Amino acid sequence: MEGAAVHDDSTLGNVTYQPESTLPEDASLYDLTSEETAFFKAQIGIDDDEDLKRHMLEIKAKAYETAPYPWICGFVFLRVNITSNPLYDYILKLGRERPDAVLLDIGCCFGVDARRAAADGFPAKNIIASDIRNEFLELSHELFRTTPASYPGCLLPGDVLDPEFLSIAKPSNDVSPAPAIDLSSLKSLNPLHGRISAINATRLFHLFTEDKQLHLAKALAGLLSAQPGSVICGHQVGILEKGISVAKISGSEHRSFCHSPKTWTSLWDGEVFEKGSVKVETELVEVPIHGRILLVMRWSVMRL
Repeated sequence: MEGAAVHDDSTLGNVTYQPESTLPEDASLYDLTSEETAFFKAQIGIDDDEDLKRHMLEIKAKAYETAPYPWICGFVFLRVNITSNPLYDYILKLGRERPDAVLLDIGCCFGVDARRAAADGFPAKNIIASDIRNEFLELSHELFRTTPASYPGCLLPGDVLDPEFLSIAKPSNDVSPAPAIDLSSLKSLNPLHGRISAINATRLFHLFTEDKQLHLAKALAGLLSAQPGSVICGHQVGILEKGISVAKISGSEHRSFCHSPKTWTSLWDGEVFEKGSVKVETELVEVPIHGRILLVMRWSVMRL
């Protein structure tokens, strides 16, 4: 998640940063992978590399004017993250085989992961991309050159910590298939308690303090379907022992509270969900970002 909390420009939930030398017009940080380049070219309809870069720079400038965050400067909002999750193919299978399966991309920024899942076969009409900043969701259409009429996915603005948008509900035990729901009619996520098959929470939790991470975990757990195989997954800044992680990315210093794989597992299995009712998997990996190595925890929580 690129912009999940409402705060001023120097404090974002759990993250604090001090901008250094990176300027919003600095194009040197534009570094799409070959896979990402191919995806955007196919989705946007731009074949030329320089034309694609120009388009992305225009979108970045508008996004930075809306929210001058370092992940906008560093083009992090263009990353396709969901494909690196070990359960990605499984999520696509849920979309194909489970009747009316719903995928939620929470804290999505421009909804790039949601768009990738739709392109790879998860029914777009059953995908929700949600972020606190409606400006980012509007820019998603501009980025992908779509309209609400041409792209049937649900783009839903809202604050994940606001109970009016996402309240905490006890995890459902009803394993019966959920009836179809018209996602385009949603004003909040609350009508979806116990109805969502897969939740993608990428770069989201590390934006919050420890107590708010627990709150968010409980809130997302209440959305998840009780059908075995329903899953919440994502990745965030990782750490070997629970505590504060400090990293400099895109000219900014980030201080984040992070769980270790051990404490993350115990949070979900025993505190958020009844112990033994979910399978939690975690993996710490080193990820290069603009010449630096960042420790990232990939994880999944699957209902048994």
